[in-house]
Amino acid sequence: MPTYEKSVDVAVPVTTAYNQWTQFESFPHFMSGVDSITQTDATHTHWKTSVAGVEREFDAEITEQHPDERVAWRSTTGPQHAGVVTFHRLDDRTTRVHLQMDYEPDSLLEKAGAAVGVVGGQLKGDLDRFKKFIEDERRGQETGSWRGDVDAAPQQQPPLS
Repeated sequence: MPTYEKSVDVAVPVTTAYNQWTQFESFPHFMSGVDSITQTDATHTHWKTSVAGVEREFDAEITEQHPDERVAWRSTTGPQHAGVVTFHRLDDRTTRVHLQMDYEPDSLLEKAGAAVGVVGGQLKGDLDRFKKFIEDERRGQETGSWRGDVDAAPQQQPPLS
């Protein structure tokens, strides 16, 4: 499964950047192709997307979350993907948002797009739009926050032979 990594520096404190990222229902404001996200409980979301005329719905699970540090997820239905967003304090007013995502293209068209860099370009564009969204002078603050912790599940150890 290919891995993509992109970062953007945003001119807001780490808490503001993290708080906004936990507002999944706001993602359509800055993520291209995302029509809606419904948070069904503290660790589950339902996504509706449309990319290049292809509409999809899938569910995702937050697998780890720690305030001001990281949010990790994996899909539970639909296209196979998983990732983590980490938040790095550069100074009191600047945060680096780093996205790492593993994504398995589904169709031949998606595989071709991934091969020529479409996925990486879309992720970079989404991060750049997040920067504009969070830095917007009219806003100046996050639209909400969820500060709960979700610990990663322990790794399964193979049985001893």
